[in-house]
Amino acid sequence: VQLQASGGGLVQAGGSLRLSCAASGHTFSVFAVGWFRQAPGKEREFVAAISWSGGRSDYAGSVKGRFTISRDNDENTVYLQMNSLKPEDTAVYYCAADYVSHPWAVLIDNKQYDYWGQGTLVTVSS
Repeated sequence: VQLQASGGGLVQAGGSLRLSCAASGHTFSVFAVGWFRQAPGKEREFVAAISWSGGRSDYAGSVKGRFTISRDNDENTVYLQMNSLKPEDTAVYYCAADYVSHPWAVLIDNKQYDYWGQGTLVTVSS
């Protein structure tokens, strides 16, 4: 599956952005999807993940209550709505996907994903 992340940009602290991860090439509706981010000089970290059914999601503690992950399997797209952005959210955001058999499985470890998008830069100014 090929993944294309988009929607990044420059936003002031407190603002919002919505990232999109568009998939092609496979039956995306049976792929669990996650968002990860990597800030300069830091390791890639988990942000949010969603099961292929859309019925279960998980979030990093640092974004819980501010970010929402969702998916539209008819459009082969997963979204990350980011509200109340903070300067520490500045990073390159990556979406990742992999096939899972269980409709409620959520993958939060980057080692569990075989397919990655190219990343989209989010910059939050103070």
